[in-house]
Amino acid sequence: MSGPPPASLPAGWQTRPPNGARVTVSGLVILRQRPGTAKGVIFLTLEDETGVVNVIAWRKIFERFRRAVISGRMLRVTGRIQRGDGVTHVLAEEIEDISAMLDSLTG
Repeated sequence: MSGPPPASLPAGWQTRPPNGARVTVSGLVILRQRPGTAKGVIFLTLEDETGVVNVIAWRKIFERFRRAVISGRMLRVTGRIQRGDGVTHVLAEEIEDISAMLDSLTG
């Protein structure tokens, strides 16, 4: 990767970008769901200090970033904002395991 990573949009600000905007979000993985009826789709919920972000990873994205999705405790996700029926999701395009950064966090 060249240059610094993209700045992450705080979860509490996810309503600010327009629908379809490309954003980067980061947070602790608090939920992973892979419903049997979802045909390989993974639903992730990330949490930061401002709230939670719902992430959808389609089958091809899940397969490409499988290790990060399955084992990452903290993820950085880049994708497109999708809004509908009062719910906001990020449709994942890239997923990075940034769990190593947990050691640098101070409370």
